[in-house]
Amino acid sequence: MQLTHYTDYSLRALIYLGLNDHRRCTIREIAVAYGISENHLMKLIHQLGQEGFITTTRGKNGGLELARPASEINLGDVVRVTEGHFQLVECFAGREKNTCPIAGPCRLTGVLEEGLQAFFDVLDRYTLEDMLKPAPAFRRIFAARQGARLQA
Repeated sequence: MQLTHYTDYSLRALIYLGLNDHRRCTIREIAVAYGISENHLMKLIHQLGQEGFITTTRGKNGGLELARPASEINLGDVVRVTEGHFQLVECFAGREKNTCPIAGPCRLTGVLEEGLQAFFDVLDRYTLEDMLKPAPAFRRIFAARQGARLQA
């Protein structure tokens, strides 16, 4: 199983905002910090705002910030929202889309469902605040990237 870039970038954006919770950040700033496209960020930032994870403010003093404390942003919730669905195999899609001839008696579906639930059980134990623990290391990395960018 692999999460989409959309989810990966969403989690990265939240980490960046959590590290900078004392001020508003910009999409450009986050894009530069991670070396990713601003266009990729725009759509996910919009969704994170709609889902209540971040607040977006337009205008001269605008920007992005967490909508609630990092301790209240559950990783499982973020992944569920940004991934949309977890159809690990065809039979997860339901009867109308399932063409597998052994779907009825097959035990694989149950095993994979159990594995998916275990995946979310782990994510649900953590918040964004837990991901911010290595904040000094993150800040050094971002400062070095910013310094290299300015020298280029």
